[in-house]
Amino acid sequence: MSEAIAPTGGGHRVDAKRTRLVIAASSVGTIFEWYDFFIWGTLTASGILQRSFFPPGDELLATLLAWATFAVGFAFRPLGAILFGYLGDRLGRKYTFLITITLMGVATAGIGLIPSYATIGVAAPLLIILLRILQGLALGGEYGGAAIYVAEHSPPGKAGFYTSFIQASVVGGFILSLAIVLFFKALVSAEAWSAWGWRLPFLFSILLLAVSLWMRLKLAESPVFKAMKEAGETAANPFKEAFTYPGNLKRLFVALFGIAAGLTVIWYTAMFSVLGFLQGPMRLNETAAQLIVASAALLGLVFFVGTGALSDRIGRKKPIVIGYALTLVLLFPLFWLIGWAAGGGAGAAAGASFVPEAWRIAVIVGAILAMMCLSGMTYGSVAALLAEMFPPRIRYSSMSIPYHFGTGYFGGFLPLISASIIARTGDPYSGLWYTWGVVAMALVVTWLWLPETVGKRRDDSEERAR
Repeated sequence: MSEAIAPTGGGHRVDAKRTRLVIAASSVGTIFEWYDFFIWGTLTASGILQRSFFPPGDELLATLLAWATFAVGFAFRPLGAILFGYLGDRLGRKYTFLITITLMGVATAGIGLIPSYATIGVAAPLLIILLRILQGLALGGEYGGAAIYVAEHSPPGKAGFYTSFIQASVVGGFILSLAIVLFFKALVSAEAWSAWGWRLPFLFSILLLAVSLWMRLKLAESPVFKAMKEAGETAANPFKEAFTYPGNLKRLFVALFGIAAGLTVIWYTAMFSVLGFLQGPMRLNETAAQLIVASAALLGLVFFVGTGALSDRIGRKKPIVIGYALTLVLLFPLFWLIGWAAGGGAGAAAGASFVPEAWRIAVIVGAILAMMCLSGMTYGSVAALLAEMFPPRIRYSSMSIPYHFGTGYFGGFLPLISASIIARTGDPYSGLWYTWGVVAMALVVTWLWLPETVGKRRDDSEERAR
């Protein structure tokens, strides 16, 4: 049986104004959703959440517990993918991701309202874990909905470019989390920030939720889903069909171990690992480190959109395979370069954080940009790729389940696993071996089994006939 490549946009009439609204509303909502999810990781890297929600006295243990809490949200993303993937394939794309973004916004604001460990004891981290679970469930449904919604509105030959804005929006959520943290830190005194000001970025989520709902309520349902519904071709049980549909098990395997696992460890290493590395072992000033990483991430957005557009011309597979191979070669050298430019941990020897000279900052930004390029190569076209890999009737479930298992477990646990390896070895670079190993696995899987999806579209009826 040959691989089935299902159409994304179908043959619907393209309205340029409507398409722009679809991209804008979906991308902005995705930025806000990932902001909500990433704000915990951004503040954990700075150390403030450890002091607020976990037992005092052991800084390393508190840090590991905070990163474990970060990982909890990722652990529940696959369950959210199953739940909301089912709803998305049964009830529609639009209303499903309206539910997910509402759940995310409420859970994020709730974190900002939980009393500290000093006030309510162990109840504090338990409540945090509960809200992180809700965030994970929400995010499990958000990405697939937004990506598919844009893909199914894309005209032929433009899916890679149009959906690349969804991919860039994930980075945008991280950038926004850093920007909002820096904004509120500048707005209040250092004492106020440490005492209560750090809660403001979480509460800010209410405003983001209102804007996102306002934009998304203007959208209509996906034309592909409407056509399926009118024809009575929606799946009766999308979750079951995702595993029984002809040829789909192989596609799920490749999407999980070849796509989601590889792209996510590169991206989290380029962002969270670098941020923790600069603020931790290298002892850079917290604000300086956040500005450096945010600036590099912002400049690096061009690689995501550029790769998406390029993939419409040369295919989805080539940039991903090349990006994985280059990552294996360049990962350690790029981190060594960052460490050298940051003074090799001179701040740690002096016992205080510092701001490096301008030329050193430029080198660090350049190295992070190189990692952003690698991330863009492996991530920029993935929304279009996954949408094209799976049949329309089970697309939401089939795309979301492997994506969130891969990103949730391989990527979500990366900070915790890396921190544990570093704590055991004492080598600040040793945690990179986890990233290297996952990327090596992903390279083998994509090289051998990832089909090229551009220009090879088939519909459900053709696949069922095989």
